[in-house]
Amino acid sequence: MVVGTSSHAGKSLLVTALGRLFYRRGVKVAPFKGQNMALNAYVTAEGHEIGHAQAVQAWACGLEPSVAMNPILLKPQGNMTSQVILKGRPAGVCGAVDYYRDYFEPGWQAVVEALVELQSQYELVICEGAGSPAEVNLRHRDLTNMRVALHLGAPTLLVTDIDRGGALAHVVGTLQVLPSEERALIKGIVINKFRGSLALLQPGLDWLAQYTGVPVVGVLPWLEIALPEEDSMGLFDRRGSRQQAQLEIVVIRLPRIANFTDFDALEAEPTVRVRYVSPDGQLGHPDAIILPGSKATIADLLTLEASGMAAQIRAYPGVILGICGGLQMLGRTIDDPEGFEGRPGRYLGLGLIKATTVFDSLKTTRQVQVESRLPAGESVVGYEIHQGQTAFDPTLEALFADPQLGVVSSNRRVWGTYLHGLLDNHAWRRHWLNTLRERRGLPPLPMLSGHYREQREEMFERLADAWEPHLPIDGFAQLAGFASQV
Repeated sequence: MVVGTSSHAGKSLLVTALGRLFYRRGVKVAPFKGQNMALNAYVTAEGHEIGHAQAVQAWACGLEPSVAMNPILLKPQGNMTSQVILKGRPAGVCGAVDYYRDYFEPGWQAVVEALVELQSQYELVICEGAGSPAEVNLRHRDLTNMRVALHLGAPTLLVTDIDRGGALAHVVGTLQVLPSEERALIKGIVINKFRGSLALLQPGLDWLAQYTGVPVVGVLPWLEIALPEEDSMGLFDRRGSRQQAQLEIVVIRLPRIANFTDFDALEAEPTVRVRYVSPDGQLGHPDAIILPGSKATIADLLTLEASGMAAQIRAYPGVILGICGGLQMLGRTIDDPEGFEGRPGRYLGLGLIKATTVFDSLKTTRQVQVESRLPAGESVVGYEIHQGQTAFDPTLEALFADPQLGVVSSNRRVWGTYLHGLLDNHAWRRHWLNTLRERRGLPPLPMLSGHYREQREEMFERLADAWEPHLPIDGFAQLAGFASQV
């Protein structure tokens, strides 16, 4: 098991790296996170919704993602509430107090059942905690940290982020707070995001091991590898600093932005600068604007109106792409008669595309493979995660063979789609970028075949290569009980 001294200590990335390292050694390995709180979600082949980070970890292990890898997903949607996704399906909306009261027992049952399923199929399961295991006020209801380690008797690594400062104290404090039976499972400390002189750090590491009785088993160097963030906090670190880019694309950083993994492939384009702009910011003069997905479409739409960003978007003369909730915002109205997102009523959209959306109890979650019609005919893959159904005006052009997946205005300026992962398709993305380049008088980019997953595979290999010299994989294998295989 991997736990951390705080959020963003590097748990997800370490599980990803360990998964790839064991996979490269021929071990049947799978990731697991009992409960995840995130707005980045993925849809499995069976239509189950799980955290996108667990999908990434599954791919690193050479697997297709499954709901057993993340049986509980909490999707914050404002007003101190979250949608509860239990075993891949919506189970309700509640606040923290209600969640602990109503979902602890069924949640723990789902965790145990998922672990049994994974243990029956794989030789090794690498479990990830959430936040910190030392939150004393939450321990009695913590479904995903040391309760899981105790249940499994799992040897546990404690990872800390040294780049933030105070890492040694964070380790000491975490171990001090843990009860003795939990602390006994901590077999090693991992220092993450190190970019200094190891000679200068070594006296501190020696002291830490002597003081705590837990060895420091890895000092991991800082990496510039753009694997997906688990939540939107990572967007603060995205500076859009590619100075030589020929195109600039602005992504509106909605307060409840969801599935911003849609833009990882776009950020990997060498000729594109992606700039995230908050509702109270200024658009400037980009080549395109993207309205991303949102977990609270109506609330984010109202924020755009109140901040003045809606007026900026309406006045913008260039290309606009709306994805999922962004598509819904681009339309004329959003009706929420039963109050799925709060107060029942009809809300005016941005009015940039002839479409109306009605929220109902149906939530669409499915993988999609479809032929695109615009900007060119290409086979694309992606997935849908959305509440509500949208009716498009018949004068709009369909983007895909399935007309409900997206449309474009007659002047090819406003695009809207329900398809997450659309920009991961290399050929479609390059065709779309070339429409922007044509507006600027730039020559077209060469076509690419394939999918962003190939680049992601390369990043898994780079991650494993970079960290393998700093991690005692054979020692971890011994702890897991199958050293002879590795």
